Amino acid sequence: MNSFNYGVEHLSIRKVLDIASGKLKGVINEEAAEGIHRSWKEVEKIVHAQKPVYGINTGFGPLCDTSISEKDTSLLQSNILKSHSVGVGKPIPQEIAKLMLITKVQALAQGYSGISPKTLERVIWHIDNDVIPVVPEKGSVGASGDLAPLAHLFLPLIGLGYVFVGDEKFPAGKILQQHNLEPLVLGPKEGLALINGTQFILAFAIKAVERLNNALNVADLIGAMSLEGLMGSSRPFDARLHAIRPYKGTKHVAQRLAALLAGSDINCAHADCNRVQDPYSLRCMPQVHGASRNAWLHLKGLTEIELNSVTDNPVVFSAEDTISGGNFHGQPLALPLDYATVAAAELGNIADRRCYLMSEGRYGLPKLLTNGAGLNSGLMIPQYTTAALVTENKTFCFPASADSVPTSLGQEDHVSMGSISGRKLHMVLDNLEYIQAIELLYASQALDFRRPLLSTPVIEACHQLVRKHVPFIDEDRIFAEDINRLHQLIISGEFEAVAHKVAQQHHINLNNDDEFGIY
Repeated sequence: MNSFNYGVEHLSIRKVLDIASGKLKGVINEEAAEGIHRSWKEVEKIVHAQKPVYGINTGFGPLCDTSISEKDTSLLQSNILKSHSVGVGKPIPQEIAKLMLITKVQALAQGYSGISPKTLERVIWHIDNDVIPVVPEKGSVGASGDLAPLAHLFLPLIGLGYVFVGDEKFPAGKILQQHNLEPLVLGPKEGLALINGTQFILAFAIKAVERLNNALNVADLIGAMSLEGLMGSSRPFDARLHAIRPYKGTKHVAQRLAALLAGSDINCAHADCNRVQDPYSLRCMPQVHGASRNAWLHLKGLTEIELNSVTDNPVVFSAEDTISGGNFHGQPLALPLDYATVAAAELGNIADRRCYLMSEGRYGLPKLLTNGAGLNSGLMIPQYTTAALVTENKTFCFPASADSVPTSLGQEDHVSMGSISGRKLHMVLDNLEYIQAIELLYASQALDFRRPLLSTPVIEACHQLVRKHVPFIDEDRIFAEDINRLHQLIISGEFEAVAHKVAQQHHINLNNDDEFGIY
């Protein structure tokens, strides 16, 4: 298995996802080990010199002026894990918690945090053995980092809290005993180094980059299918049009749509029709999908910066040079997460409009996409679901980063609320994936009404995949079952993977810019 060197190599989104899935192994090499050991020893010098440094021999937050004796510095660090474990709500997904562990190791292994090699080794043990701490979803304001979730994440190091082994939850102490491991005794600054940081926000951002990327690719594919079902024009995707308004996302989407539709029999069949222009939900796909891609690019770029940053406090350059700053503040990610939330919601908004358009009985399609509507309602009601989901998404679009509630007796008088930004984005993505499944149901049905005309190889392959799982609708049935099957095709990545494979086989370029991938 290939390895990644924590703390000294650049960690990309692809690599962190690969470490989490077990495709790549994260290790501490000699160079990183030297830096970690050096920083740890510098903290010991601070303690012995009795020089007041925040969080090493002082209290925390508003207690920063309270001195802590040398003999109590270890107790101080275990107390911070216990006192800050105040999270509530259901546990976050195990993958998110594992991403938190991985990204925390990457930050601490850079040698500015005073963590001991033994503590870092134990965190890596949790990663390598899939013993994943149970972390409640709520309680962080994203200011001094994600204090509450990170405290829960690292309680198992001192034998407290709970862990997942597989899908079962166990007391952490019990699992340590089974592996003949003792709870750690944390040294000076270690508890603070563990809970200061943005790893909760960051983990949600990493997973959002992956999920939104899939949703963006799927949006173009299903949008092209819908356009073909509605016999829309491919002219609005002409590269010349977008060269004179050259947003990266717009140009990328236009190129993809043009490639998806090139050579379509359906498209050629109405080349000389008297329709002057299509509704916006068809001809403005490059502008709308493209704007969401621009937001994705922004989130991806900032997430990769955060992946390779040191975000705890204070930062230890040497025993004589420590800086108590604000690298733990979540605002740099909170803003792009809120921006990406709106971007994801907009993909759902335009998809809902295409569903409605296909149900109207225009452009030669039967009303509600069913023959003999009356006894059968056809595809009347699935659009009710998209309407409900897009409205719910709109309620999630209030930017959490626009709010701030002072905490810590005013010491932390401006907070980012980025943890909420990250969680809300995933709520929107949950809804978006169902909206896309419903549009796929409509688009596939509309394409069937264009037979015997065929579309392009990629679109036909997508249609065939749908028909393997969901048959043509000739009479009413329980459409929720169809929606759930299509939803699974989308979230599993199978739908996009089939399109990509067929595109490669036919030398159709759907990815003209590597910047829009995850590498």
